[in-house]
Amino acid sequence: MYTPIELDKTRNFRYGMKAIDYIEKKLKKPIGKINLEELTMEQTATIVCGGLVHEDSNLTPSRVMDLIDEKGNLQEVLEAMAKAFGESFSGGEAKNN
Repeated sequence: MYTPIELDKTRNFRYGMKAIDYIEKKLKKPIGKINLEELTMEQTATIVCGGLVHEDSNLTPSRVMDLIDEKGNLQEVLEAMAKAFGESFSGGEAKNN
C-alpha cells in the first residue's frame, strides 16, 4: 500500500519492514519506543525518509528536508506520513482513534 505525496515529483510513502528497520537503525530505538511528540526536525525527516527510500535509495533525511522546504508543505507531508504509517499497521486501512 502506497500513500502519495507531491514534493519534487510524486513520491509514495510505504512503511514496510525495511522502512521500519531503517528508522529503528537511524534513531537507535525500537519503533514502539519512539515518542512522536518529542521528535526533532532531523528525526522527523528520518521517519519521512524511511517511508520514501524504497523508491529512491539515494534519499537522505537531509535531502528530505530540502525537498519539503523547496516544494512541499510540512503539514501535508506529516499528514500523508501519518496516514501511510497507520495503514501499514492496520492491514491497509487507517483506523480512526
